[in-house]
Amino acid sequence: MNPFNALDLSFPLIQAPMAGVSTPAMAAAVSNAGALGSIAVGATDAAGARAMIAATRALTDRPFNVNLFVHAPPRVRPAEEQAWLAALAPLFAAQDAAPPTRLETIYRSFAEDPAMLDLLVEARPRVVSFHFGLPSAAQIAALKQAGCLLLASVTNLDEAGAARAAGIDALVAQGFEAGGHRGMFDPDAPDAMLGTFALTRLLVAKAGLPVIAAGGIMDGRGVRAALDLGAVAAQLGTAFIACPESSADAAYRAALASLAAQHTVMTRAISGRPARCLANRFTQWGTENGGDVPDYPRAYAAGKALNAAAKIQGEGSYGAQWAGQGAPLARALPAAELIAAIAAEMREA
Repeated sequence: MNPFNALDLSFPLIQAPMAGVSTPAMAAAVSNAGALGSIAVGATDAAGARAMIAATRALTDRPFNVNLFVHAPPRVRPAEEQAWLAALAPLFAAQDAAPPTRLETIYRSFAEDPAMLDLLVEARPRVVSFHFGLPSAAQIAALKQAGCLLLASVTNLDEAGAARAAGIDALVAQGFEAGGHRGMFDPDAPDAMLGTFALTRLLVAKAGLPVIAAGGIMDGRGVRAALDLGAVAAQLGTAFIACPESSADAAYRAALASLAAQHTVMTRAISGRPARCLANRFTQWGTENGGDVPDYPRAYAAGKALNAAAKIQGEGSYGAQWAGQGAPLARALPAAELIAAIAAEMREA
C-alpha cells in the first residue's frame, strides 16, 4: 500500500527538509504545486516550530512534511572540545575574530524534547519525518494517534529493519550522493556508502515498506528512474537550493552556480557528523586537520561562529554549503516552476 495516496499529491516528489535552507514559503510553494513541501524544525525549539508550522499553513492548505532530528544526545568532552577550539583558532584569527571559549549544545534532539512532541500532537501535521535515528515507541504512538504519516531516513537495510519494527510508515532511502548530513543512526559505525539507486532497489526488495529515493536526483528523468526501481516517490534537496524561496545566502548560491558544484566533499569538520558539502575553505581545512571532532551539534556551534565571523569580513567560503553530487544540475527557478519542469521531464522520460 502506498501511504502517499492519502495525501492526494499530483507528483510523487518531496522537497527535502533542509534545515537552514528550506522555508515555509518554499514548502508552501511546493505543496501548492502538487508535490510535498517540507520544513525542518530540528534546529529550533517548540516555539520556533510552532511559528514555522503556522507560517506554512498561512500559505497553503495542502499537506506538508515537518522534519525532526533524532540524534543521540551529544557527549560533553571538555578536553577534546578545547583542543578542537584551539585547532580552529588560526581560522578565526584570519577573520579578526576569536573562537568561542567553549562549545554548547545549540539545539536538542527530538528524543529528549517533550515540548516538541506536545506541539506536534497539537498541530497534527499530515507528515512527520525523522533524520539521524528513530523516536521512542511512546513518541511514535503519540504521533500516529494524532494522524501523522511517519517517514524515516535510512542508509542501509539494518536501519530500515529498525524503522519498520518501530512502526514507521515509509523509508527515505538516503544514498551516499545526497547533500547535507548523512542520516545514519550511528555516525561512528562503518558506512556502507550505498548509492541512491542501489539502496533504493535493496530496500524495495527487502525492507517491506514503501521507499522514497533520495540523493543526487535533480530532474524528472532522475525521478522517473527512481520510480522504475520501485520507489513510491523521490526526495530532492539540492535541486531547490537555488530557488528564490530558499534561505541560502549569496555566497552559497554563487558557489552552487560555479565550478565548485562539481566537487562535493563528505566532512565532519563543520558540524560533528558526516555531511556532504560543496568543497570550500572549511572542508579543505577539515580534510587536512580532521582530528577528533566534538559531537554533533556541539561542533556545529564552532562552525557557525566561524562562518559568521568570516561573513563579516566578506568571506563566504566557511559556510555549511550542503549539496549533493548532482549539484551542477541545479536550476535557479521559483519552486513552482521547478516542479512544473520536473513534471514535464517525467512525462518525456
